[in-house]
Amino acid sequence: MRRQDWHDGGPGPTVTAMQASSASDPAAASSRTDGPDQIAVGVTHPEAGAVVVTVGGEVDMLTSPQLRAALLEQVHDEAVELVVVALDGVTFLGTSGLAALIEVREAAHADGVGLRLACTGRRVLRPLSIAGLLPMFDIHDTVEAALAPT
Repeated sequence: MRRQDWHDGGPGPTVTAMQASSASDPAAASSRTDGPDQIAVGVTHPEAGAVVVTVGGEVDMLTSPQLRAALLEQVHDEAVELVVVALDGVTFLGTSGLAALIEVREAAHADGVGLRLACTGRRVLRPLSIAGLLPMFDIHDTVEAALAPT
């Protein structure tokens, strides 16, 4: 997985972007954005104690380990009180991705970290619904709504 951090030195958030690459040809995979084993994960810190993890691409058995690792890194950060996962950029959510979300939910609960999903897309909500997982997650229509105090 490639990782890159950006910060312009101003008061705005630091942004981290990670992209999975193919094990067979990392150089070729890192230049593609629409390959079957591609996932993009971006991390922003919009306010103290809150993290937004923006996910794009396909979340399947090849890419779910990268998503799991990125989310668990945020959940286990002692400075983080709330993790919002923005999933509207996800084009496919398979059972491995569902399992990763469940694992991250359990870790967040154990660490006392809030976990909220921001998503309106059928490609994410439908698998969550079919698996009976909608009640397990705090789901909001927008990142802004997910960041709002409850």
